[in-house]
Amino acid sequence: MEEVKEAKTEVKAEETKPVEKKKFVKHKQQNKKKVCIFCQDKNAVIDYKDANRLRKFIAEGGKILPSRQTGTCARHQRELTVAIKRARNMALLPFMGE
Repeated sequence: MEEVKEAKTEVKAEETKPVEKKKFVKHKQQNKKKVCIFCQDKNAVIDYKDANRLRKFIAEGGKILPSRQTGTCARHQRELTVAIKRARNMALLPFMGE
């Protein structure tokens, strides 16, 4: 019994030693600004009949991806939203994911 008590006291003595904290250096992340695909390509037209292009802007669950993920500007995001909703009504795109 005495040996067990001594072992426990030794462990407690070791736990009370001051622990040196590691210093972590935060690295600055330089986020690349996403550029609107439709602003870059002036000939690109947002059309509800082009389901393959519109699928890139829809998540697996069927939700429309926000502009911060896709990089589209506000103007083209609004046009995309209208086109996706029209394509859904025409049954070219699903309302919900599979």
